[in-house]
Amino acid sequence: MPVSHGTGQVPSQGSPTGEAHPMTATGLLLDRGKTRKRGCHLRKRIMVTGGAGFMGAHLCERLLAEGHDILCVDNFYTGSRDNIAHLLGHPHFELLRHDITFPLYVEMDEIYNLACPASPVHYQNDPVQTTKTSVHGSINMLGLAKRVRAKILLASTSEVYGDPEIHPQQEGYWGRVNPIGPRACYDEGKRCAETLFFDYHRQHGLRIKVARIFNTYGPRMHPDDGRVVSNFIMQALTGEPITLYGDGIQTRSFCYVDDMVEGLVRLMDSRDEFIGPVNLGNPEEYTMRSLAERVLDLAGSNSPLTHRPLPKDDPQRRCPDITLARQELDWRPTTRLEDGLSRTIDYFRAKYGATSETCHNQLGPDR
Repeated sequence: MPVSHGTGQVPSQGSPTGEAHPMTATGLLLDRGKTRKRGCHLRKRIMVTGGAGFMGAHLCERLLAEGHDILCVDNFYTGSRDNIAHLLGHPHFELLRHDITFPLYVEMDEIYNLACPASPVHYQNDPVQTTKTSVHGSINMLGLAKRVRAKILLASTSEVYGDPEIHPQQEGYWGRVNPIGPRACYDEGKRCAETLFFDYHRQHGLRIKVARIFNTYGPRMHPDDGRVVSNFIMQALTGEPITLYGDGIQTRSFCYVDDMVEGLVRLMDSRDEFIGPVNLGNPEEYTMRSLAERVLDLAGSNSPLTHRPLPKDDPQRRCPDITLARQELDWRPTTRLEDGLSRTIDYFRAKYGATSETCHNQLGPDR
């Protein structure tokens, strides 16, 4: 399977464990030296899989600002070139179109493994590939990290808790997940990815970090990805009815993307003995109805509220206990919901305008 990369082509072939000899390519990938010094700081070679996605693009931007060499890897199933277009001319940024279910041979110091569709509309559209991305993709990235002795972070999810029986959710809770339901491709895929990460740590001494990410929102979200924040904003801006599933009293917590990126970077930079899993999210809990009312107010919209049946396996309550993140990472979200929503609404209004054609009605459950 040929993979386009910069000025040349890199054939992506080899053992599915990622343990074979490295292949050469141009630019960043040829640099086999260890971490370089940049002034009084260390410049690291960092790979971000899913780097053209909503959260990945923000992470690439942050790591570039810190002076690192960044390899953004994405197959563009849900990612967008628009998200990283402003980074393409940066001398320390490189883009590689690649599906991590196939092995990849590069030299890196750190790997942020974010690649996987994260919204119900997208991950249920091709559930087999979603599971492959979490499982085969993790095997390939862990094999790569083992070979080059890189530190690797897994962007896991609060979905590993399923429809929880305890509240708020703590990292020690094993979850309540339906292994054969329509969301299992994502929920169980991430649970298996966590298993693989911990087994590579125990068996091979790999340096790992596991973050369980709760609902995150902000600029660069896809307008029709089925997540509740983008659903509500697009409906409010286009004057369509705001869709509430069930009675609208199910809850979620919402973390602004800049706060989430800060948490991921702090986790990667934390002491090696702290590997997680650790909850990253906003501990403030909101009902779907209250979120809709805030969006309507901030968008200046008169859209009415409408109700649809609650989707199968949709959790009733979801809120993180972030005690561990506070203790180990000195991290907590600092962006108020109203401020984050205002910035996100401004982004959607500027990028997509307020015409009904921009809303494709591919609206899904309260992710």
